[in-house]
Amino acid sequence: MRLGVLDIGSNTVHLLVVDAHRGARPIPAYSHKVDLRLTEHLDKDQRLGKQGIERLGNFVEEAVRLAEDKGVEELLAFATSAVREAANGEQVLAEVDERCGVHIDVLSGRDEARLTFLAVRRWFGWSSGRLLAFDIGGGSLEIAAGVDEEPDVAVSLPLGAGRLTRDWFLSDPPTADEVRKLRKHVRTEIARTVGGVVRFGESDRAVATSKTFKQLARIAGAAPSSDGPYVSRALSRQDMADWAVKLTTMGSAERAQLSGVSEGRAAQLAAGAVVADAAMDLFEVDRLEVCPWALREGVILRRLDIMPGRLDQLNGGSE
Repeated sequence: MRLGVLDIGSNTVHLLVVDAHRGARPIPAYSHKVDLRLTEHLDKDQRLGKQGIERLGNFVEEAVRLAEDKGVEELLAFATSAVREAANGEQVLAEVDERCGVHIDVLSGRDEARLTFLAVRRWFGWSSGRLLAFDIGGGSLEIAAGVDEEPDVAVSLPLGAGRLTRDWFLSDPPTADEVRKLRKHVRTEIARTVGGVVRFGESDRAVATSKTFKQLARIAGAAPSSDGPYVSRALSRQDMADWAVKLTTMGSAERAQLSGVSEGRAAQLAAGAVVADAAMDLFEVDRLEVCPWALREGVILRRLDIMPGRLDQLNGGSE
């Protein structure tokens, strides 16, 4: 069947169309995305402003039209941290639903971690043993670990690259004091989760997903995306530590000149590097393998595993 996935993230809104059926890998057929950066449309009261709501509605309207043109049988729409944490998030989604006729489910942070972990497990397979997975989004950091398709532990922390850049870096490049304060904050938040994750056992394989990790691996020497998804890509702890220092001393324009770094993501890559460095260090990960599948693929795979219905069937039910 042909499925459409509409992912409303903190940085990007993305329509992905895939051909998929149970037991087979989803094959991408069409992709359309826009850097909407919803977090930048939040006011001091954490409410999405009129401009952000209008731009979101325009994209969803366009996505529905494109999905119809591409022959999509079912459209799965979900939103993550930016909408989840907006004070008027439910109102915004109700307005979009009324305007576009699309029900958008809000995934909890834990479900983001669970579904991303599912995608990682399916990509690497059972022979990978116990997996430890990290994903740095625009609004949050997801951590999950386990030996099965359902992780033993799934955690979401408010340590997204976009959020931290907005809240902690006032200069470009950030001052040494700004970097030091962010580094302390990030490490304190992550350290609180380490015991709860590692108590289930030592991981056999550590994996990273998300655009942030892909860009960090690329600037550290990993193969470009043009080489395809089946090329092995990894990031070492030493390289990550070195680049965490370098990136925080560069301005956005200089970062955008690095291989694999998009201009739109350059501003938040330094904060993302601080998070990635802290995660690898505190979890004592010497090497992270980059997985091309992440949350969107997890949503697709879970949909193929369950009976037809709305995306709210994906929720863990333990919130």
